[in-house]
Parts: sequence; C-alpha cells; structure tokens
Amino acid sequence: MVGGVDTHKDTHTAAAVDTAGRVLGSAQFPTDAAGYRALLRWLRGFGTLLLVGVEGTGVYGAGLARLLAAQGVAMVEVDRPDRKARRWQGKSDPVDAEAAARAALARVRTGLPKQRDGRVEALRALRVARRSAVGHRADVQRQIKALIVTAPESLRAQLRALPDRELIKVCADQRPDRAGAGDPGTATKIALRSLARRHRALSVEIADLDELLGPLVAQINPGLLALKGIGPDVAGQMLVTAGENADRLTNEAAFAMLCGVAPLPASSGRTTRHRLNRGGDRAANSALWRIVITRMATDQRTKNYIARRTAQGLTKPEIIRCLKRYVAREVFLALTSASAEKRPAKAA
Repeated sequence: MVGGVDTHKDTHTAAAVDTAGRVLGSAQFPTDAAGYRALLRWLRGFGTLLLVGVEGTGVYGAGLARLLAAQGVAMVEVDRPDRKARRWQGKSDPVDAEAAARAALARVRTGLPKQRDGRVEALRALRVARRSAVGHRADVQRQIKALIVTAPESLRAQLRALPDRELIKVCADQRPDRAGAGDPGTATKIALRSLARRHRALSVEIADLDELLGPLVAQINPGLLALKGIGPDVAGQMLVTAGENADRLTNEAAFAMLCGVAPLPASSGRTTRHRLNRGGDRAANSALWRIVITRMATDQRTKNYIARRTAQGLTKPEIIRCLKRYVAREVFLALTSASAEKRPAKAA
C-alpha cells in the first residue's frame, strides 16, 4: 500500500491507499516526535508500505520527512492538487491526504525531497539570517534618505550630497539634544542617528555571518567557487537550491527548469517559438543572472558570444536568457560531480 500525508503546523492528516487505488483509511496525528511515530505505525498497520507521498517536506513536513528517511521509508514530495480537481471534489485534510497518496502511487507531480540533515541545511539556515539582515539594512538606508528629503533645509543641505558610507557615519555620530525632540529638525536628527546606528549594527551582523558562510561553502563544494563569476553568496544559493542530495536532479534540463531558465515551448500551428519561463526558484534565477552579468563585463568568451548573437538579431534580454541556460549547465555539472564524490563506492 501507499501513504499520503497532508501537512500542517499542528497536525498531519494521513491517508492509506492500496495499489488498486482503494482508500483504506485516514487519520490525524499531532506534529511531534510521538505523532510522527504513530503516523508511521498506523500506515504500516495496513500492510507493506511501499511509498509515502508528503506535501511540504521542506516546511511543515520537515520533521516527518526526517523520521521517514531515518526509518528507510521510500518517500516523494507531492505537489498540491491542481485547481480543477479541487473545484470538482472540494478541499479538506483527508481529501488532500488521499490526493497525495494517489499522486505518489501514480508518480504524478512528484519528486525526491531534499535531505535536510547535512551541511547544506546548515548553510540554508545561515543564509536566511543573512538575507533578512541585508534586506533590513537596505530598508534602513532608504528610510534615512527619505528623511533627508523632507528634513529642514539646513540639515538637508548638510547631508544630501554625502556618499552613503560618509552619510551613515555623520548621522550615527550626531548628538542632538533629546530635550528638543518636539522640534522637527531635532527630531529628524534623532531619527537619523537611530537609523544610522541600526545600519551599522546590521553591517556587523552581515560581516559576522559572511565569516561563517564563506568557509562553509568552500568546504561543501570548492569546484563551484572555481567557476568564473561565482562567489560565496551565489554559490551558497546554488547549493541550497539543489539541496544536500543534488543527485536527485536527474539531468541538467531538470536543474534548468528548477531555476526557471529552461525556455518553455509556445508553438501553435505555423508558429514555432519559446516563451520566458517565469517559474522555478526565483532566487536561483537571480543568482544565475548575477553570474551572467559578471561574465558579460569580465569574460572575453562571453563578450564574443554576445557580439555574435547580436549580429544574428537577438536583443540583450534574449542573449542573457541564453547565457543563463548555459551557465545552469556548468553549475549543474559542478553540483553533481561533488555529489557523486560524496556517495560511498559500491563494493566489488
């Protein structure tokens, strides 16, 4: 039989289906270690458990996925049911769990989940903190400049022409009189000082995280960093996108689709064309774009390619899309070669 699990924050709903597609039962379990074990025992109570389809193995189903992997249970990541099916049969946790089991049985909209018990998972956690700090620092800088635009003219004239680094220093070092906080000029200085010191603290936090991320990326896959145009940040994103078990990606076309750089056919009748792929991991797509932009400025081979394709009539966005697809192939080979090296050799 095959199991399906619809995952949520507080409870998981499981359904069991036999190989003929008949529903054997459904039940709900709490999302803790005891609940995960009870869910697995319940599924095994129906017979030989061949496979489990789980929705959200990287989110609410992460704990269950770790238990199933530790118990050696075959598992696939199941996409949510399509909208047409939901309109036809409605939506509930047992219905979604049954749909997950049927999808796993038919291997429709399924894939191997990422392993979340290695160094790549540690890298992902650190990158979450860094990305948040970078975004917050950018927001703080925009707020500083917005305050300067509306500041009293004397303060505005003093700060408006300063470069970013000097602006942060000047604002952070100000010592306005707190007793005059009712005055717009003084209040603006107090606000600018608070924002500038927050900007400094976030910069220190980002630098501390970079000290951890750089060596960790180099340990996981030094070959990826050796590629032209790839630094620790871009390499880290590629590693997180592929996961600890990068060999789950069957070929480089699958990786290109995952990154949203595989052109999608849009042909009809006498028209033969492809359209832009707006799906996939957009953070990975952005990382590939950064690699391409770097190579366009520094790599002679890329410059020659651009000149040749421009002469053929392609626009700059079209050329960049082609280059992203080629870079995805290079990155995939670096990821899978490192993954192959980590696999234990087969006994003779």
